[in-house]
Amino acid sequence: MHSFEQLADLFKKRFETKHFPATPQSLYESCDYFLSIGGKRVRPVMCLMGNELFDEINPDAWYVATAIELFHNFTLMHDDIMDAAPLRRGMQTVHTKFGNNTALLGGDVMLVVAYDYLNKINNTYLHKVIALFNKTAREVCEGQQLDMDYEKQQSISLDDYIRMIELKTSVLLAASLQLGAILGGASEGNRQHIYEFGRNLGIAFQIQDDYLDAFGDPQKFGKDVGGDIRQNKKTFLLIHVLEAANSAQKKTLLQLMEENPADKVQRVLEIFKACNVDEWAWQLKQQYMDKAMQHLDAVAVVSSRKKSLMELANFLVQREH
Repeated sequence: MHSFEQLADLFKKRFETKHFPATPQSLYESCDYFLSIGGKRVRPVMCLMGNELFDEINPDAWYVATAIELFHNFTLMHDDIMDAAPLRRGMQTVHTKFGNNTALLGGDVMLVVAYDYLNKINNTYLHKVIALFNKTAREVCEGQQLDMDYEKQQSISLDDYIRMIELKTSVLLAASLQLGAILGGASEGNRQHIYEFGRNLGIAFQIQDDYLDAFGDPQKFGKDVGGDIRQNKKTFLLIHVLEAANSAQKKTLLQLMEENPADKVQRVLEIFKACNVDEWAWQLKQQYMDKAMQHLDAVAVVSSRKKSLMELANFLVQREH
């Protein structure tokens, strides 16, 4: 069994290859550039971990993991266009560097190449893998649309927000694990448990992300806190405070969101703390983490095989950056 770090290193070495042809250079240079920006490669490694939970790594798992990473990067390229984001991990986004049209085509061709990798796997697994991959791809698109829809709405319910996060973030983590489990020969019941582990872990991960943006240590977080507050971004924290605040706090909060004063972040955080949103977020995160662990516990393999996934889950929801 490998740790997350060991598998991440192995995947990085395999992924650092030419995925695209040389011409037209004006198109494929943008794809190579975006992949060179890097990332944690969490999703493809989770595919490998999902496989190794049940058996030795199937050679086809490397193809599926590569397809997952290319799909994820396709979504990021298009997300950056929709968000008009100038930077990605401190580097120029593709649409900023190469133009919107090339960024659109670059994302499109990255998705096509992802399917080329899926086509390399054994026919024994191909139908199940393609079916889950397509279902997940559709759901991620639905989640992104909901995210954009919610930006236009003054308020949304916590349940609606969780559903959006589930589609936009959690299902790809869950599917990555389940795709690996399929290649590892897991039973239907075990595949469902590992999917639910990933789905609940993804929601807990987003709660931690929202929490760090408001309450994280800038030295550890790597950027100034309060970015979501400045942008009036709907997060777990904001949605809860709008429900829990008294009338005076809610009135002040809405004024701050509309007027954007220089001390906005500090004053919003004061309202957050007065409403105990930090404690509420910790409890909600723990609820989803507990659900995730219940499903991991239910997977019918010896507990020693689950150690790496347990360590990864704890890192993702306890991280400070």
